[in-house]
Amino acid sequence: MEHHYQPRAWILTIGNELLIGRVINTNAAWIASKLTFHGVSVRRILTVGDTIDDIVEALSEAVRRADIVVTTGGLGPTADDLTLEAIAAALHRPLVLDKEALRMVEAFYARRGYRLTSEARKMALLPSGATPIPNPEGAAPGAWIVEGRTHIFALPGVPREMEAMMDWVIDRIKPILPRLCVREKSLLIEGVPEAVLASLLRKAARRCPRCYTKSHPKGHETERPVVEVRVLASAGDCEKADEEAGAVLEELKRLLGGNVG
Repeated sequence: MEHHYQPRAWILTIGNELLIGRVINTNAAWIASKLTFHGVSVRRILTVGDTIDDIVEALSEAVRRADIVVTTGGLGPTADDLTLEAIAAALHRPLVLDKEALRMVEAFYARRGYRLTSEARKMALLPSGATPIPNPEGAAPGAWIVEGRTHIFALPGVPREMEAMMDWVIDRIKPILPRLCVREKSLLIEGVPEAVLASLLRKAARRCPRCYTKSHPKGHETERPVVEVRVLASAGDCEKADEEAGAVLEELKRLLGGNVG
């Protein structure tokens, strides 16, 4: 069997609004999906508030244990936007005014007829050695820092901004990505409670031990059970990945008989 090393990733979402439930953390799910489909193994998703000590603590552990760290949130002009300051502290680097980042911020405000304020200039302060990440949808540049073997990407918390910048991120980590094709297949099961389905799913999953097989209940557990089964497979080529995911679902169909939607 062919084996591929999968880079390990931690995702760190930052903001008090996430911790108090005011904002649903869609960023973490989106980034995790994007990284997974490029062959990255996402090991942790952490959420911390806008506190230097908490960000530094989480980031320091992430840098020790992950190849890729993606943060979202805390890049804006206000006093509680502390992510880049925390990254600098965690890496024992000074914050410096980055000329390219400053040009990006200036251009954003100039297009809208505003002059640059001291608060806006704050968004161009990056940890020493960082590369600014262009933000096509907003004012705050992101930052890419390489610390030893770990690639750290600081992205904004606004979803449309973060999503617009992820292709840039993927391009930078391509040299460490495995040559994998990742495919997902799904099957809808009706009339079988998830608790009953579990033993059959365990048997079917043996057809591909390295696939990620998971059931997701969609209906009521006993009155009108509907369960979606998803199988995520990765292989050196897409045909093999399709074949492995399909084999699990075909075995499940065989075990279920007629209870397939």
